[in-house]
Amino acid sequence: MKLGFLAQGRAESEARESLAGRLTRTLIVWVGGVWLLCVLGVAWYVDREINHNFDNELAEVAHRMFDTAVHELGTLRAERERRGEPADPNQPLIAPPQLFPTDAVLYQVVDLHERVLLRSSEAPVNAFDVPLAPGFADSAAWRIFTVRHPTLQMFIQVADPLDERRAALNRTLLGLIIPLIAVLPLLALVLRKVARTELRGLQSLAGEIALRSGADLRAIPLVGLPRELHSVGEDVNRLLQRLSHALDVERALAANAAHELRSPLAAARLRLQTALEHDLRRNDVEAALDALQTLGHRAEKLLQLSRAESGASLARSRVNLVQLAGTVAEEFWKGASANERLSLKLPDSDSPVTVLGDVDALAIALRNLVENALRYGRGRVVVEVMPPGTLAVRDAGPGVGAEQLHTLQQRHVRHSSDRAGYGLGLSIVNTIVEKHGARLELYSPPPGAATGFEARIVLNVSA
Repeated sequence: MKLGFLAQGRAESEARESLAGRLTRTLIVWVGGVWLLCVLGVAWYVDREINHNFDNELAEVAHRMFDTAVHELGTLRAERERRGEPADPNQPLIAPPQLFPTDAVLYQVVDLHERVLLRSSEAPVNAFDVPLAPGFADSAAWRIFTVRHPTLQMFIQVADPLDERRAALNRTLLGLIIPLIAVLPLLALVLRKVARTELRGLQSLAGEIALRSGADLRAIPLVGLPRELHSVGEDVNRLLQRLSHALDVERALAANAAHELRSPLAAARLRLQTALEHDLRRNDVEAALDALQTLGHRAEKLLQLSRAESGASLARSRVNLVQLAGTVAEEFWKGASANERLSLKLPDSDSPVTVLGDVDALAIALRNLVENALRYGRGRVVVEVMPPGTLAVRDAGPGVGAEQLHTLQQRHVRHSSDRAGYGLGLSIVNTIVEKHGARLELYSPPPGAATGFEARIVLNVSA
């Protein structure tokens, strides 16, 4: 089944078109389309210019040839009269062939009744089928310009075949389109080469991401990447960093559980086995219960540490330290031993001491400091709220040496060999404090005292 899914995924991956191919095809389509639009625009402009130039030439030829045509008409009429031929008004005179037949000008001289008086030998026999009015007009096959003589009752019409204009336009279009068709394959190769070259950074980034796994969560090198891919790479590196942190928390939880739960589990098993061997003596059962209580307490500490290290759901809201300290103190006052030893000291002012933080996480940190002070200290334990945003817990115990202060925040470290305990408390506090961007300050002895130990959580004051 698994092999079938892998084969299917591989087939889909092979069938899926590459980004370089899609980019090349899109570029060819868009470049070709824009080029074609440009060709159409040029064709329209060239057609306009061709017609404009032809019209100017046609008008110029008409004005130049009018006098020549009138003179030719008079000459042909005089020669006909000299030969004694009868004058037929419906039979136009034909001008002699022009010197350059291939460039011959087609014209007709007509009267006011649209009768053809004179025509060039290349012109049609019948009058042009256009209105007899000065200016340009089009027939099915001709572009005609008409001019009226200023003194005589006649017009000259000079014609230009439309086929010549179409042929000129077609030659222009072919000259533009044929190179486009010829260059498109070369353009496709160039665009494909450019796309593959420019996408090497993306392929390199994808290759680096593919190499990452649970065993390798190193940051991806981002040297040489363009701005867009550099931004993607930074996001991927942040994701890898979060994954690495999550895996570290998971590994730390497993390591802490293996270290901290081994002894209470062995003790509970031994006590229960002893109780069974001695018909469940009360002392052995109570010892087993104590071991299980210790086990539960340590499991709770491990979960607190894991939550603190992961930074899960840490809020940033206003926290009233006076209310927080009072709530934690009330939890301990429910026990008889803590009720006699624990006291709470609040600021003299009635104004609230407010900071930014997560109320649950800060309660866990303060609770751990109080537990350590009650367990390892002697005499009274004081919880004090100090403006502008400090929680302090001090005891009157023997304290620790100056060289031992820096090791207290490490896990599994304790300096009291004569009483049960474990070194997770201050580690949990330190982790929570770091997540809040605050400071954990340790003093032994406390300022102004001869003996004892004091821990302070110095938090950021809210605006």
